Amino acid sequence: MTVQGLEKHTPMMQQYLRIKAENPDVLLFYRMGDFYELFFDDAKQASQLLDISLTKRGASNGQPIPMAGVPYHAVETYLAKLVQLGVSVAICEQIGDPATSKGPVERQVVRIVTPGTVSDEALLHERRDNLIAAIFCQNGRFGYATLDITSGRFMLTEPETEEAMQAELQRTSPVELLYPEDFPLPGLFSHLKGTRRRPVWEFELETARQQLTLQFGTRDLVGFGVEQAEFGLCAAGCLLQYVKDTQRTALPHIRAITRDSQDESVVLDAATRRNLELTQNLAGGTDNTLASVLDHTATPMGSRLLKRWLHQPVRNRQQLNHRLDAIGNLKDSGMFADLADVLRHMGDLERILARLALRSARPRDLARMRTALQHLPQLADLLTELNSAHIRQLAEYSQPMDELCSLLERAIIENPPVVIRDGGVLAPGYNAELDEWRDLADGATKFLEELEASERERHDIDSLKVGFNQVHGFYIQISRGQSHKVPSHYVRRQTLKNAERYIIPELKAHEDKVLNSKSKALALEKKLWEELFDLLLPNLAQLQQTAAALSELDVLANLAERADTLNYCRPHLTDQAGVEINAGRHPVVEQVLDDPFIANPISLHQDRRMLIITGPNMGGKSTYMRQTALIALLAHVGSYVPADAATIGPLDRIFTRIGASDDLASGRSTFMVEMTETANILHNATENSLVLMDEIGRGTSTYDGLSLAWASAEWLAEKIAAMTLFATHYFELTELPSLLPGLANVHLDAIEHGDEIAFMHAVQEGAASKSFGLAVASLAGVPKSVIKRAKQKLQQLEASGHQQAIEQPSQQSSDNQQLSLIPEPSEVEEALTRLNPDELTPRQALDELYRLKALL
Repeated sequence: MTVQGLEKHTPMMQQYLRIKAENPDVLLFYRMGDFYELFFDDAKQASQLLDISLTKRGASNGQPIPMAGVPYHAVETYLAKLVQLGVSVAICEQIGDPATSKGPVERQVVRIVTPGTVSDEALLHERRDNLIAAIFCQNGRFGYATLDITSGRFMLTEPETEEAMQAELQRTSPVELLYPEDFPLPGLFSHLKGTRRRPVWEFELETARQQLTLQFGTRDLVGFGVEQAEFGLCAAGCLLQYVKDTQRTALPHIRAITRDSQDESVVLDAATRRNLELTQNLAGGTDNTLASVLDHTATPMGSRLLKRWLHQPVRNRQQLNHRLDAIGNLKDSGMFADLADVLRHMGDLERILARLALRSARPRDLARMRTALQHLPQLADLLTELNSAHIRQLAEYSQPMDELCSLLERAIIENPPVVIRDGGVLAPGYNAELDEWRDLADGATKFLEELEASERERHDIDSLKVGFNQVHGFYIQISRGQSHKVPSHYVRRQTLKNAERYIIPELKAHEDKVLNSKSKALALEKKLWEELFDLLLPNLAQLQQTAAALSELDVLANLAERADTLNYCRPHLTDQAGVEINAGRHPVVEQVLDDPFIANPISLHQDRRMLIITGPNMGGKSTYMRQTALIALLAHVGSYVPADAATIGPLDRIFTRIGASDDLASGRSTFMVEMTETANILHNATENSLVLMDEIGRGTSTYDGLSLAWASAEWLAEKIAAMTLFATHYFELTELPSLLPGLANVHLDAIEHGDEIAFMHAVQEGAASKSFGLAVASLAGVPKSVIKRAKQKLQQLEASGHQQAIEQPSQQSSDNQQLSLIPEPSEVEEALTRLNPDELTPRQALDELYRLKALL
């Protein structure tokens, strides 16, 4: 729909089309009475997305107008659904006065709800960050900025490679992503919903600097450590402008921007995050993930912080030891339970403060904030009993705020309504004028009783009464028998059968006051509500600091409870490269198993940097590898770990190459995906990296795969010297430890009894004796006749020395021909092999040549 030919439309539609033209890329919720209406294409789209009725309204420009609508009081439900689908909505409200408006009431867009800029409680997942991001790319270099509008957390980074950029997108999972129109690699974020093309000029560097310094109130950006991050600043500038445009209000809670450096964290690429199932399992859900086991936090803001820690393990040992000291202090003192009980009263203070900053906080937000502030003194008392330096620092940041608490106690009633719209939020005694208007609105009788008594006594009229009805308002009623005593200034208002009703100036003034009191009380209450925001906002920085401290206390208390409940130990962090774990366990698998988990040790150090792991399918190789990575990761989160003891050296990256699937959308086969991930590891791993390689080369022919696996293992051992767990079914690789220093064989064993197999799940030194593949196939339900035939073939292959050929069956179908990866020599080749030209006469040589030609 265009704005052309507006004069052909009704005045209401002209107004709608003008506003729609200013917001072409979003659904326009146009307020009409008790409904938000959508028209034309918006109505058609919304009816499908929201499953609401599509109707028609009259006609405009000679055509029926498609129309759909939602009730204003239920709009959040519909907005939540649209936001989850990645759709943005402009909210258009009536701002004019219907009583004084000529033609349609004036309307304007008051905010734009987009997936990344929502702050309303009903539209957000409380235990997950809601990030909006912007991406910029020039000459192969990237800039990336993220903002959590619900906390004010503003970050930028400059990934140096496409792989690193992919990892950042995977880590942050933005719900909305802004990118320039000329972005060269749109495939990077093809999997994301809520992507928005923006004009190239919005990413201009100088404009970004101006935007950011204006927002932070600084002369430059040197103090934030981002002055030289030009690509990141381009992304951040676009992001800030977009958020300002959609919120239509100041953003005082966004007070700084932080540079996120890879040098400070253990880098996890996208494949590693996926394979380790930190917060999302391989099926896309949240069950049986590391977070599902660890996250018993008391507050939503604590839950979000824990997940950020899991996705961004840190390398700073001092910071990690501070966390470990705090967890140990809480665990040993048993204070974690008491702390959690108090923290449960804190609610989601972080997001409440964001709504306060945006002036969209609701009465119940401030009531919850009051509850949080009321419990700060109790929290302070608990924290004095702990001696961890880190906890003492957090206690400093979360000191009681008595004045603010007192203000909210005086201002807000105990159980306020959901919205301020109908009043009844501010407490009695908070404002004298408001109390007076409310008394009048509630039909206060004190004035009327006093007036009645004084008038009756003054004029000696026993039957005088003051009353009220909806039609005539307030009146003085006097019986017919005493009407002769009525003074001259009484004005008759109504005559009844046995009485007369009058009005006097004092009563008329009271009547005017009462009839206007409700609207005046509501108007005053809304004014006082806005002034309450003005009183609270100067404390925003201190409140945000308190919320951040409470979040961290929540995570530390939670990790202490998990360590105590799940029998985790404190890891020892050392500057010597290596991973030494005694009786390590997989944190997730041990929780879902009915049988006791078999704990296993691991030892990787300078002289033993790679383990070649063999053993049967289902024997536990993958679990053993993943648990090693998860224990190392948890140690770099600053958490206790599932083991009897653990000593973890410095880590710069964790790589996993475990399993693979087709990426058909990009035209990549399973093997291509596997090789791409392997190439990434071989290019980027260092001697301080932990590398997990599982079944390299399985996607191609046996000898190709074996060669690739062998060469990859050699490269990791000799060129990179990374700490590596290399699981394989290629038994030839078990020869590597005898050829190269720093390698060792370990295996997971199984025992066969008849046709049955028992997996031991225990790691032992040395190579496995066999693969048990047929036993596992039998367990999986492969028909007995197939298993029997496979055993026959296996015997043939083993007898002929081609055991590895089981990986790729030959296309030959004859029972008498053995499977082979190397083609059998032809009859001609065999005949040539038997010939010795030096022993042939010229005639014999010519005969042989004709015979060979005939064979061909």
